[in-house]
Amino acid sequence: MVSGHLREQNGMFQMVLTWKDSSGKRRSKSLSTGLAVKGNKKRAEKMLLKARSEFNPDNYMPSTGMLFTDFLEKWLGDKVADISPDEYSDYIYYVRTNIVPYFSRHNADIKEITDEKLIAYFDNERNANGIGNKALLSINRTISIALDYAISIGWRTDNPACNINPCLVNTTPFFTSFLCDWLKMMKTQVAVTTYSAYANVMLNRIIPYFDEHHPSIRLNAITAKHIQDYYTYEMEVNHVSANTVKHRHANIHKALSYAYKTDMIQTNPADKVELPKVEKYSGNVYNKKQLEELFQAIKGDPAEFGVVTAAFYGLRRSEVVGLKWDAVDFEKKTITIKHTIQQTKVDGKLQIVPCDRTKTKSSCRTLPLVAPYEAILLKMRENQKENRKLCGSCYCTDYLDYIYVNEIGEIIKPDYLTTHFKAFLEEHNMPHIRFHDLRHSCATLLFAQGVPMKEIQAWLGHSTIGTAANIYTHLDENSKINSANAIIDIWEQKTDTQSISSPSVRSQNGAANGNRTRTVFGPRDFKSLVSTSSTMAACFHPIS
Repeated sequence: MVSGHLREQNGMFQMVLTWKDSSGKRRSKSLSTGLAVKGNKKRAEKMLLKARSEFNPDNYMPSTGMLFTDFLEKWLGDKVADISPDEYSDYIYYVRTNIVPYFSRHNADIKEITDEKLIAYFDNERNANGIGNKALLSINRTISIALDYAISIGWRTDNPACNINPCLVNTTPFFTSFLCDWLKMMKTQVAVTTYSAYANVMLNRIIPYFDEHHPSIRLNAITAKHIQDYYTYEMEVNHVSANTVKHRHANIHKALSYAYKTDMIQTNPADKVELPKVEKYSGNVYNKKQLEELFQAIKGDPAEFGVVTAAFYGLRRSEVVGLKWDAVDFEKKTITIKHTIQQTKVDGKLQIVPCDRTKTKSSCRTLPLVAPYEAILLKMRENQKENRKLCGSCYCTDYLDYIYVNEIGEIIKPDYLTTHFKAFLEEHNMPHIRFHDLRHSCATLLFAQGVPMKEIQAWLGHSTIGTAANIYTHLDENSKINSANAIIDIWEQKTDTQSISSPSVRSQNGAANGNRTRTVFGPRDFKSLVSTSSTMAACFHPIS
């Protein structure tokens, strides 16, 4: 038994229906009459009587899990007695011939039907199946009436079909199609490695997400909420880091900025997205003793030259494999970092990409050639000459200018250094660090030996001292102990305080004080780099 009454809300009549469900629990439902209170009471009462007689409490149940296609069959079954035979036959035809075949492939829940899904459906009917405007209007009317029924039984609160013109051709591209077109354009405008990075993220991460969660959404329909939901999904489901989200956002923002500049969208929704806080990365590093052990263990290994170069000179992986013989001046005792090699995947194929430039302008730098490292280079040059004679025509001549090649003249690939170094550490039960952490180990060791941050910046080729300072803010224990001693020196009750014992460490400022040795470094010039190289050389046993 369904009872009901009228109530006034915001100057309008509302119908409130009440009943008891199968468990005896009293339930209620509010329905709008659309009638103003003034002068419409009798009409509202008639609507209430009709609603009480037509309302079926059995239909008022959770719709969770019911597919849109199943709902349409339910609607046809429930309304068969209320629709004329001619209309009913039309509804059955459009539902089973046009609507169900499409939506059965997309598995959309009744509550998941949105205007964007309907627009995509009508685009498909128009373009793939050649359905004319008259039929499109009839199909939209069928969907609209079905969704009105979903609202009446409490399964939906809105009807997106009411706001759609199925005959309107939308010239705005789909969001994922736009991203693909943007990628094609960028391929001719950026470096190969940059394009590869864009393509890897777009094609493997961003586009698949939007194809699955927002299929056929238009470029101008993308909102900040869509993008924010994507970042949340990646962090919660795929467990990516905040830094990865930051890089993905840079790609999306750049693409949408292009759409904005070319008047394809009114604003850039990526501007409104809240990015997660990026935690400062603190990598593992090797101390002096661990580096000496590593140098001893890796002697004779194909990765020896790469490891020594990365740890001693702090070179990046691309800079190590990109070293050429013309970068070494054996007379002036210098080595210049000016060429790189990167390994990337373009259109599914791995490519070696040589480049006569470094990561930044500051990365192009000239460093002192210390005697132990010079000996390694001279030995490698002799080995290459011998290998070329032994191999004859089988020797690869593509990389004759490069220092770091294998026995048959092939360049050592960047990815090989990364994977082989990891396997080497595991095999020798040594603490895990990344190959790039050898560069950090170099910087940390220099800092611990008192080398000023400005000179570490020059040694490593950072663009600004701020970059170096942000990365290498960690101090080793000796540095912390000496900092504590510096504070103890100015304590008013110094006579009552014992100094902390530690090895003396050179610092950037100040003159000799007590037994501690302090060295004042000069400005960043080649002399200071020579001093830095001497510091590094003193940290290790001969590298040979």
